[in-house]
Amino acid sequence: MNTASQYTATLKGSVIEIRFPFNWDILTAVKSIPGRRFQSNGNGKYWTAPLSVEAIEILRQACFQLDPQLETFLSRSTTTIDDVGEVDVQMKKELFPFQRQGVAFIEHRDGRALIGSEMGLGKTIQALAYLHLHPEKRPAVVVCPAHIKLVWDREIRESMPGQQNTQILYGTTPGPVKGDIIIVNYDILPQWLDTFLALHPQVLIVDEAHYCKNNKAQRTKATKKLARKAPHVLCLTGTPIVNRPIEGFNIVQMVDRTVFPDFWKYVHTYCDARYTGFGWDFSGASNKEDLHEKLQRVMIRHKKSEVLKELPDKIHSYIPMEISNTMEYQWAEKDFITYLQETKGAQAAQKASQAKFLVMIETLKQLAIKGKMTPAIQWIRDFIESSDGNGKLVVFTVHKETVETLMKEFRDIAVRVDGSVTEKQREWSIDAFQNDRNVKLFIGNIQAAGTGITLTAASSVAFIELPWVAGELSQAEDRCHRIGQKDAVNVYYLLANDTIEGKIATLLDKKRLVLDAVLDGRDAKDSPLLTELIHSYREEK
Repeated sequence: MNTASQYTATLKGSVIEIRFPFNWDILTAVKSIPGRRFQSNGNGKYWTAPLSVEAIEILRQACFQLDPQLETFLSRSTTTIDDVGEVDVQMKKELFPFQRQGVAFIEHRDGRALIGSEMGLGKTIQALAYLHLHPEKRPAVVVCPAHIKLVWDREIRESMPGQQNTQILYGTTPGPVKGDIIIVNYDILPQWLDTFLALHPQVLIVDEAHYCKNNKAQRTKATKKLARKAPHVLCLTGTPIVNRPIEGFNIVQMVDRTVFPDFWKYVHTYCDARYTGFGWDFSGASNKEDLHEKLQRVMIRHKKSEVLKELPDKIHSYIPMEISNTMEYQWAEKDFITYLQETKGAQAAQKASQAKFLVMIETLKQLAIKGKMTPAIQWIRDFIESSDGNGKLVVFTVHKETVETLMKEFRDIAVRVDGSVTEKQREWSIDAFQNDRNVKLFIGNIQAAGTGITLTAASSVAFIELPWVAGELSQAEDRCHRIGQKDAVNVYYLLANDTIEGKIATLLDKKRLVLDAVLDGRDAKDSPLLTELIHSYREEK
């Protein structure tokens, strides 16, 4: 047999160039490589194969001499997150150890990874930490659902040190793009695709990447084209495979085409592909253990149960929502400001009708709720889908109309507890949420459901409306954070951006600190929330 030095495998771009003197055994091994091709041209006679771990491992077993690039690729591609340590990255928010480990894995994979951790474990901040470590890799593009564009903008400002040049894109008519970090939603990406391709983005972050499971969708086609051009791609989703293995192919392809280089081999190996006489059926599942092993080469996936010791009891997140009725809201707010100006001064304010203030403030609150309902409903829907069929969510509201709207949207998977239900219906709803795996959503009025019940089947709480009393927030959160709860509780505030809700949330947070101080025996001063809310408007305007 010829010596190993005569069998060479060299990386040329995205293909492996394979050269060897004729040998039946070696030829048989080379022919077993998926996608291999025989070449005969000015460079002689040789074989090529798409770059993949499988191809390199076949060549290594056949005693080929691998060039250093292939050795590096093999090392990078076969290392899992369990094999890496932690990276020291200084962000405005301190990263948990498991998040630093995630960033180390992204670094090891040269910025091509799937962040597939469960919801609430900080996929966003791990992606931003990678951007922070590499300020030279710009522009960066974040593709996400429309209702979380503001979430990304806020997280960039609150997590990344220094001043970031961030730009959010709107509309289907492309315009100037000047940001270093550009945020765009799936719906308009196809219209902006040529603009992005001309920019040559260095990093592509695809949030809620399971949106790209349908190959026929325009958003999938556009995202995949952009991923093919970007040197570094991070896909974020808590559910890389929602129902069946075929759904994971596009996501892994965007991250690293070398893992599953051939579609037909993938569907026959992992999707139990069958021809029905009318077409191909890829809805099955096969070789699940092998698929899981290969996913570990590109995926960071942490579960709450695995990192619980690192988490605080409660994790609070503010989710800004764009409102659809901006002009209507601004007119109402202007009327409120005018009224405040007319009653300027302490004595005038005392004489003014307290009821008048309340009515006008309640109008602003209702307009904010009305404007954010569509993105709030989409956020809830995404949460349930991203929980991989196991997660449950408690949503607290104030008004009956909000409960009705949510029940209409989620009737098949939701129960309710508000002032309209009987005691028997209340108990049935609680029991169904706690014990029926098909009931994913508990919708409760804060007054009716914020105390005296246990909802530990969920470890996530969302407030779609805010009460007037800080203590009611803590009590409502504690419906999930009770004895018997084994997970840290994630608390989400779905607040209409640039509206009165932000002011109320800020004041409630401040009052919660006052409440904590009183409970802990410290001296603290407090004043009515309504008075402070009016004062905050006067200070700004």
